Amino acid sequence: MQINVTSPESVGMSSERLERIRPHMESYVNERGVVGISTLICRRGQLVHAEQVGFRDKEAGQPMTADTIFRIYSMTKPVVSTALMMLHEEGRFQLEQPVAQFLPLFGTTKVLSEEGSLVEQARPMQIRDLLTHTSGLTYDFMADNPVAQLYRDAKIMNDATRSLEALIDELAGIPLAFQPGTRWHYSVGIDVAARLIEVISGQSLGEFLRIRLFEPLGMTDTGFGVPDARLGRLAAMYGLPDLIGEDYSAVQLVEAALAGFNQRIDVSSTYPTNSPDVFVRGGLGLFSTAGDYLSFARMLANNGKPDGERLLGRKTLELMHANHLPAGLLPFELLGQQVPGMGFGLGSRVMLDPAQTGGTGSVGEYGWAGAAKTYYWVDPAEELIGVFMSQYMTGVLQPDRDLRSLAYQAIID
Repeated sequence: MQINVTSPESVGMSSERLERIRPHMESYVNERGVVGISTLICRRGQLVHAEQVGFRDKEAGQPMTADTIFRIYSMTKPVVSTALMMLHEEGRFQLEQPVAQFLPLFGTTKVLSEEGSLVEQARPMQIRDLLTHTSGLTYDFMADNPVAQLYRDAKIMNDATRSLEALIDELAGIPLAFQPGTRWHYSVGIDVAARLIEVISGQSLGEFLRIRLFEPLGMTDTGFGVPDARLGRLAAMYGLPDLIGEDYSAVQLVEAALAGFNQRIDVSSTYPTNSPDVFVRGGLGLFSTAGDYLSFARMLANNGKPDGERLLGRKTLELMHANHLPAGLLPFELLGQQVPGMGFGLGSRVMLDPAQTGGTGSVGEYGWAGAAKTYYWVDPAEELIGVFMSQYMTGVLQPDRDLRSLAYQAIID
């Protein structure tokens, strides 16, 4: 796969400073157990950095390459959220409409109160709530509410054999963890949004994404499966399998993480390559390459217009990447940690105050990450895009955050 890199100086970046990225990423591979990393930096529409270090399959001796395919987990969310907003542009729904108008089963979904009783929704769950994670839904790995155990019992996250329709129908029968609109809580809301796409459009999610996004953007390696002919390019997954699902102290987790991420993990049962017509989700499930995801991010950064036809309007993207959370829900908390300086838009976090985040960036910058250490961001003010791809689960290392620092320090105009 040929990737053409433009002179960084032509877009106000330093070649010498960008050269700091490779040795830093190599240190993660050589000294801290990460198996392989792929990084891309783009400014003003021009690719100025594209490098890969380490392996996509260490055991087979296959190096990380530009065309490596990754399981991108929650980086599926911005793609699906964007797709739903394409239907919003067509006047097919409004953000404040109740979800139950399109998925009637959610009209009878109860809320589990703090006292343990089931109560009615104080106000109906709205479509906006799904995209902003204020719906009352949760995830099975959350430890702060009893509804998560009901998700585990129903295998909401871990049954790849059920269709999206069947999954969402069952989800509607499980009570909400809190009243809609009262908390920011990371959840399967984007999976419900994915089902809305199917109901409103009359197409399967995979077909809608292919026709409306992937084909126009040339994202030829992105989808809910990997064809047999391309499986050789799929990155192996690594991590700490002995820790997953166990009750370890924070100190033990840190010690184990620092010991390395070089244990191979088989995730094929929960993230299969060969079920693109069944394993279709909104919150995870897509496979992609760094280059494909850059094409998606470039479209967002260019106000919805890639090299070809316009896919979204500028005002729609401004709406998506504005903060939708009221002051009372900020800072929001993700996996037990507050996220200061950030708000949340329709499917992605949005930077409100760079100083409060503790990192470089600009007001209005947005992006999201995936569980297997994949990450992207778009900074409209600096016309900067970054894509980080790797494949390891759990741990405290943050090479993706380091990439941000290394990208911003290379701006010289």
